[in-house]
Amino acid sequence: MEDSKEKQFDRAPGSAMPLEKNNFIAMAIAGALIVLGFVLMLGGSTTADEFDPDIFSTRRIVVGPFIAFIGFVALGAAIIIDPKRLRFRKK
Repeated sequence: MEDSKEKQFDRAPGSAMPLEKNNFIAMAIAGALIVLGFVLMLGGSTTADEFDPDIFSTRRIVVGPFIAFIGFVALGAAIIIDPKRLRFRKK
């Protein structure tokens, strides 16, 4: 009975993992883009005593969210794309 349970989890010959090393590299790059976008959105805030006009800077309102969005799109693409189409290694 235990032998059949063990065989149930064996892989068929020739089957491969759905994600390979190239997918994980692309996901790491996308994750770095997301973190970079959030870091660009960081900064000081306005207090009740003093107004800080930097909260409306282009870097915090446009550039940071755009880079984070590109990172999220790239993360989805890195998961969906076929690993054979991603080539990070030189042959």
